[in-house]
Amino acid sequence: MLRALNDNWALFLGILLLMISNGLLATLLTIRGAAIGFSEVTIGIMQAGYPFGALLGAVAAPRLIKKVGHIRSFGALASLCSISAIVHLLTDDPTSWSLMRVLAGFCYPGLYVISESWLNAKAENSYRASLLSVYFVVISAGGSVGAALAGIDDATGVFLFGLTSILISVSLVPILISGNRAPNYSAPERLPIPELLRISPMAVIGAILNGILVAGIFIALPLFGLALGMDATGATSLLVVATLAGAIFQFPIGWLSDRLDRRIVVSGASAVAAVIAMGLATDLLNGSVHLSVGLMAGMVLPIYSLCVAHANDHLSPAQIVPASGTLVLALNIGILVGALTGPAILGGIGPPGLMVYFAVVSGLTLFVAIFRVARKDAPKKTRTIQALSSQGVQMTGELHPEAE
Repeated sequence: MLRALNDNWALFLGILLLMISNGLLATLLTIRGAAIGFSEVTIGIMQAGYPFGALLGAVAAPRLIKKVGHIRSFGALASLCSISAIVHLLTDDPTSWSLMRVLAGFCYPGLYVISESWLNAKAENSYRASLLSVYFVVISAGGSVGAALAGIDDATGVFLFGLTSILISVSLVPILISGNRAPNYSAPERLPIPELLRISPMAVIGAILNGILVAGIFIALPLFGLALGMDATGATSLLVVATLAGAIFQFPIGWLSDRLDRRIVVSGASAVAAVIAMGLATDLLNGSVHLSVGLMAGMVLPIYSLCVAHANDHLSPAQIVPASGTLVLALNIGILVGALTGPAILGGIGPPGLMVYFAVVSGLTLFVAIFRVARKDAPKKTRTIQALSSQGVQMTGELHPEAE
């Protein structure tokens, strides 16, 4: 294990810098957009460019890697990401910002695919799970640090946008100077959404609904804090707490789902999230906003991992890799919907409206899970759950030992 960490230090350092830059840029655009007068609807449309670009990148990135290799693809995509950050600094109109979010959405997932496939190729089964646990900690920590940095007082945005570009550029250095050779790569096949929906309706519908909530947390939550009268530091601290809580709850919820029907765990987590959201909407939990938001996010963010694990329980080893790509697609469809609707509801109804929105979507997830429990028994044999991040990083099915 220690040898594996030493062999892959460049990859871990590069992905850490990428996650910090991604978390910083996504949160900064919400905070900065509100500061220069963008409406909640405009911010939602602008931020929706990221999942839209991710839908395109999920198709193009594997082909690019297969054609020119990991290192060249990483360099090209990282350079484009750096450009997108700088353009935000040079302009202040929603159209250009939206186009740059599409570009970032196209590039970042490709960078994650490169990193994850590289890590998977270098990992041996004897320490694969431990290595992936370290990877999950790295990406969770990076996203949290990035969100926290967005709270730094920067009236013009020059420092923070510049810092984002620097972080992206520096992430190239460890990859390029390390002596670790890139692995061979072949683009995985796809499993169509209708086919996966037939195999596991809970996984597909759950991923879409969870994507809606993920967008609400990562895009609308800072706006929620601003609407409550918090300054930029306070508003971003809500997202930091939510991100950390999602990482902390990932493992106990995953452990529980390995021992119970995963759909029961999804329904329980969704019920708790809905109750907390309604408590925030009715001011019953107004005195403990950070704690309440953290508990809600801790219930919501691990659900995607449960959906992936539930799908894998019904798939053959050969289907795991293509199904993973399909579920990433489903998640990004949900994120696209959530980016467009969450901020708009906040702008039209106010903070209570956003929390009611969270409660309704969580309630729908609860209903779907209970309905599927009533319709079909849980599989007798299940695979061990794997931690996945909802911060834009989706570990591909290649990381499952069974996929080999």
